[in-house]
Amino acid sequence: MLDDDRAEDVAAIDLTGKSSVTDVMVVASGRSGRHVGAMADHLLRRLNETGHGTVHVEGLKTCDWVLLDAGDVIVHLFRPEVRAFYNLERLWSAPPDSTI
Repeated sequence: MLDDDRAEDVAAIDLTGKSSVTDVMVVASGRSGRHVGAMADHLLRRLNETGHGTVHVEGLKTCDWVLLDAGDVIVHLFRPEVRAFYNLERLWSAPPDSTI
């Protein structure tokens, strides 16, 4: 679905055993705030259409970083420079006992 919207650098991170909140975190970039907002809107619409219940969304006002929480899957959509700053992939890909 994100591929259809030309999301960039899509990464899925398995959080089994690392988080009690979710099983999978998806991280992707959009080229601009407008692109991030459009991807978030399309994804939210699709999740609602496919019966994923209530999806919690944050960040649509500025679209620098949009979070969509669908329970077992959390999706983070970023502008590239915001994604590089927070570097969630490095944070969540580290082994559970390592020091960051």
